[in-house]
Amino acid sequence: MFTTVSEVSEADLLKRIFPRLPRASGALLGPGDDASVVAVPDGRVVISIDTLVEEKDFRLERPNGHITTGYDVGWKSAAQNLSDINAMGGRATTMVVSLTLPGQTEVQWVEQLADGLCAAIVDLGADGCGVVGGDLGGGREIVVTAAITGSLDGGEPILRAGAQVGDVVGLAGTVGFAGAGLALMESDHPAQSLDPHFLKFVEIQKRPRPPLQAGPAAARAGATSMLDVSDGLLRDVGRLAQVSSVRIELDQYALNQLAEPLREVGKLLCVDPMEWALGGGEDYSLLATFSPAVTLPEGFTAVGSVCAGLPGVTIGTQSPAIMGWDHFEGKNYR
Repeated sequence: MFTTVSEVSEADLLKRIFPRLPRASGALLGPGDDASVVAVPDGRVVISIDTLVEEKDFRLERPNGHITTGYDVGWKSAAQNLSDINAMGGRATTMVVSLTLPGQTEVQWVEQLADGLCAAIVDLGADGCGVVGGDLGGGREIVVTAAITGSLDGGEPILRAGAQVGDVVGLAGTVGFAGAGLALMESDHPAQSLDPHFLKFVEIQKRPRPPLQAGPAAARAGATSMLDVSDGLLRDVGRLAQVSSVRIELDQYALNQLAEPLREVGKLLCVDPMEWALGGGEDYSLLATFSPAVTLPEGFTAVGSVCAGLPGVTIGTQSPAIMGWDHFEGKNYR
């Protein structure tokens, strides 16, 4: 019985992975050749790519005993890519996945990764999306890169630029849950000692749940701009404000409501839960702006408004320090 990838050939490892991956309904030619062939009924392709790097984006084991499984990494890889298509108002159709694996990586871990990727696609509701190909290689750390395509189904893409003065800012999904989960995983509280109530935050960090129905629904409702919240609410609202050349005023009461579920874990770790609500990334919630004449689609909550003024973000009349994740600064909350 093979236990590590150094003991199997590339062909043997692929034979173990392929049966576990979901098939794309639009694939005319799937894995096995030099490239795949997919149908593009809309005539346009939405495309995005994301990478997860061991010790940068995930750790296999945390000091307090939290374990990150292959299933977790596969799920997260799928979720963050599905979220990007969702943020354009599109529907995911195909995915290609590249794996860089150290020789000591257990074959079972790689199989779990394929299972987690498949489970996320199915459970999150990305019907018809499947893996049509990819690549395998060796390296010093595990690297998972997935590129995803999507369809607009005849609609127009919803861009970050487009927010108009007077628009309502709506949020679908959670913020701060994944940040709180990471803080728990990095804390000195042993994994097995945590209150079961807190495990939902760890779960969202490991296996985020982007609201995939919200993107197309927002597009149908006439969203003027949209993006997913992957690097923290303040940082991503700021991005939308900058490219739309507007000021976005976040509502303090709405922010307090977002932070409320985080208060107990904040007490445990002596952290102001508002720090997670404003700066915690990787929930992959959805932020969109709508005309005030539009009824917010199901799942969206009003969290602010678009105002005239210098591009940026305020909470009430205050301009907060922007917090969140930066891939090169390597901070915060991931």
